[in-house]
Amino acid sequence: MIRRLVELLLLVFLGAVWGWYSAAANWTLAGALLGAVVWSIFDGLRARHMLRWLNKADVTRTPNLSGVWGDLIDRNRKILKKLEKKAQSSDARLEDFLAAIQASPNGVVLLDALGRIEWSNLTAAEHLGFDPQRDLGQYVRNMVRSPVFTAYMASGDYNHEIQIDGPGPKPSQPTKISLQIHPYGKKKKLLLSRDVTAVQLADTMRRDFVANVSHEIRTPLTVLSGFVETMQSIPLDESDRTRYLGLMSQQAQRMQTLVSDLLTLSRLEGSPSPGAGEWIDSQELLTHVVQEARGLSQAIARPAHVIEIDEAPAFWVSGAKSELLSAMSNLLSNAVRYTPGGGQIRAGWHLQSDGRGVFSVADSGPGIAAEHLPRLTERFYRVDRSRSRETGGTGLGLAIVKHVAQRHGGQIQVESSLGEGSTFHMALPASRVRAR
Repeated sequence: MIRRLVELLLLVFLGAVWGWYSAAANWTLAGALLGAVVWSIFDGLRARHMLRWLNKADVTRTPNLSGVWGDLIDRNRKILKKLEKKAQSSDARLEDFLAAIQASPNGVVLLDALGRIEWSNLTAAEHLGFDPQRDLGQYVRNMVRSPVFTAYMASGDYNHEIQIDGPGPKPSQPTKISLQIHPYGKKKKLLLSRDVTAVQLADTMRRDFVANVSHEIRTPLTVLSGFVETMQSIPLDESDRTRYLGLMSQQAQRMQTLVSDLLTLSRLEGSPSPGAGEWIDSQELLTHVVQEARGLSQAIARPAHVIEIDEAPAFWVSGAKSELLSAMSNLLSNAVRYTPGGGQIRAGWHLQSDGRGVFSVADSGPGIAAEHLPRLTERFYRVDRSRSRETGGTGLGLAIVKHVAQRHGGQIQVESSLGEGSTFHMALPASRVRAR
């Protein structure tokens, strides 16, 4: 500020001196005024230069001014740098926030006061079937063609969720999408979406599971109750008494088998996958389950089945021995139960060229129609319910096999056609197989 005052006084003085030397004394005042005018013009040019720079706000190219204007430019440059850093930091936080919303498994849509799409993450676009870039500014009611959603938007009551059908892999298999609106700001709205297809499917499976278990247990309980009531109210001779007790024992054993299979499934689903520390001889596993299957065949079939072992080099298998035995035993017992007496059953382990180990069971039974094959590993699914109950099956055996295979990183495969028998394969990955 002092420098500007010095410059002004200097120019006024020089103007006055110029006026005094150039003419009469009355020119002295005019020269002083002229000096003041020249200083004002020069100072105004510097101010204009500074204003231009402020309008551009380019901190990398500052004007070369001296004095108070230079100080002002330097101070403004520092302020602009701070503001620029804050803006960059805010932009980075905004980008992180938007990236986090993009990564969210839930859909997020921002709507303006008129219900137009201001922003959307990819999840919401997939849930509702629109393009997050192309459809910006479109009315959301035009994008989501659902009478339930239209009524929900018009009602203004957003205290509850609604469910609509979303785009699915097939028109006949739509997904279930849950939506809820949350008002914010000046009449703006936040629309949240969730894919609840899996939740609904799990709930349906839970209801079906409870219903199936109740049905499976109720049948033998009814039989037991009937026999108990009969034995309590009617005098029986020894032969009838023995026959009734045998039937009661059979039904009790059926319930015990069902409970055992349910506990096995529960244990498989609730425990971590087995490690690769235990190596078991494939021939040892095979011999054990074949002996069990031959005993079962002699107990339930007349004549007994011909159960043969495929001759193949033995190898080591890694995993939980009890689980592998359970899966192999279920495959063999199913073959025994569903193959007529005297039929042929073959079982064996085979080492594949890709390093996998495959346990296979082939039978000469009636075979399975193609439409049943995809559902065989579902709990309580039976191709022939009456036949399963006659042979003592619970409908859980193949579900156990599937879980054991998956826990060991493998899979189960079925090859069958009506009248030509069936072949079941349980394949384990090469990481769980070691040649001798």
